[in-house]
Amino acid sequence: MTQKARALDCWIRNDFRAMNTELEELYFKNCDSTESVGNDTKNQLVNEGRSLIKDLLDEGNTDEGFDSGFELLGDVGFYMAACRRHDITEPSRETRSPLQEASALAMQLGASLGVIPRFASCHLETHNRAVNGQYKTFTSLPDEKLFIDYNTRGVFSFIRASEALRNCLPLGVSHPITYDLLVTAKVALEEVYVSNASLFDQLDTNRFFYCVRPYYRPHRVGLHEYRGANAGDFAGINVIDLLLGVCKGDDPYYSQLLVDKFLFMRPEDQLVLRDCMRRKSLLDSFLDCKEEHRYDDWFQSNMAMFIQVCEVHGKVATQHHERLVHKFIEGPAEAGAHIDQTDLTASGPPLPVLLKGLRKLCDMRCAAPATEGFNTRFKDMQSLRDCLL
Repeated sequence: MTQKARALDCWIRNDFRAMNTELEELYFKNCDSTESVGNDTKNQLVNEGRSLIKDLLDEGNTDEGFDSGFELLGDVGFYMAACRRHDITEPSRETRSPLQEASALAMQLGASLGVIPRFASCHLETHNRAVNGQYKTFTSLPDEKLFIDYNTRGVFSFIRASEALRNCLPLGVSHPITYDLLVTAKVALEEVYVSNASLFDQLDTNRFFYCVRPYYRPHRVGLHEYRGANAGDFAGINVIDLLLGVCKGDDPYYSQLLVDKFLFMRPEDQLVLRDCMRRKSLLDSFLDCKEEHRYDDWFQSNMAMFIQVCEVHGKVATQHHERLVHKFIEGPAEAGAHIDQTDLTASGPPLPVLLKGLRKLCDMRCAAPATEGFNTRFKDMQSLRDCLL
């Protein structure tokens, strides 16, 4: 990291975070109104960030390897996301981002790295480098740290589960070690459930809705509006979907979801996910063995553990939908009359549209009974359950 890149990084970790925290406290006292509140602080944030970013543009080539460039993209993205949160920028009233220097640097970095030119969830979670024990956040509010801490734990548990399932592929579903790998995946997914439960019990609903969530809203970089970062923007959870077989890459809804998130992932994650999209799922492999081997010991043991992994995966999906989405997004949106707010969601669409899509995804992951015009793997999963002795 160059000296000028270090200067921006230091500012993000210190003065930037302090200014955002000051503004959040003002908004919270003023019923989330950002208008005519903290204008001096907003101007200071914009001008200090612009100056540091202009120095980097003037410096020219800042490439010191992928990791350094990706971290710098995150720092620029933090700045642009904060400007959006404070309504300094707003996509519906603009045809291009007014943050010209930040847009130019973000697009240069995004194009060279093969990712979207804004901060992604991994900048907050799996690739958020700590300095003296402290990683980067938008604010110093306890609820933001709580949210990132538990999200990061959950992401790494999902990754452990996905890696265990990927290791099943070359062994085959009849291999005795496949049983061990399925146990590993099950334990990792149970860790996600426990971690999420702790988060949902501790996180303050209003602080999350009004002081944390707004930093994830869509904003423009140059001419283009990019959706907000999502905690699901990593390969692991989709690898689990595809390898278990509860979701299919050729399903129109699910494939669109994957297309939308590819460039929000690091390139190595993109490669892993593309590879898994062409693999035969464990569910299909067990179905192929069902008639010939249903009474074999290996089939009964490995298939039973596979079903348990699918059930835990579905339980986590239900927990996310019924606790996080309902409690921390849908509930406060209804209470504050924000349901029809056009910029409410990180994904971009109105909240009712988003909720319908999330319900559909949850049903796919649970292999719930299919509804009209919507397919799940319910019947296939039931046919395996019927084979249990």
